[in-house]
Amino acid sequence: VQLVESGGGLVQTGDSLRLSCAASGFTEDYGAIGWFRHAPGKEREEIACLSGGRIYYADSVKGRFTISSDNAKNTVYLQMNALKPEDTAVYYCAADDSVFLGSCLWGSLYDFWGQGTQVSVSS
Repeated sequence: VQLVESGGGLVQTGDSLRLSCAASGFTEDYGAIGWFRHAPGKEREEIACLSGGRIYYADSVKGRFTISSDNAKNTVYLQMNALKPEDTAVYYCAADDSVFLGSCLWGSLYDFWGQGTQVSVSS
C-alpha cells in the first residue's frame, strides 16, 4: 500500500490550499482514510476522515476544512480554507483496510501512512 500526499506549500493567513492523497496497492477499496497533522513540539492531531460512508471532523477545523474523495482516482482531498498560522504543520494521509465502526479520528487505528506534506501559514 502506498499513500502519496501533495499540495502543501507556504501561504498567507486567510488563504486556501487543497491537499491530495493518492492511494494505491489496496486489494479492495480502503475501509477508512483520514488526514492528520503534526506540528513541531505538539502531538499529532486528527483533522478529518472518511469511513463506512461517514465523515468526521475535528472541532478545530470544522467549517474551514472539507474532506472529499474521488473513488475513480483513488484519491482523497482536503480542502483547507481560511488558513491560520496555527494550521502550520506536516499533514499526513492515513488509510486502513478496515471500516471503522465508530469514529475514524484515531490515528492509532490506521496501518498505512504517507510521507507527509508541509503546510506553512504566515501571519
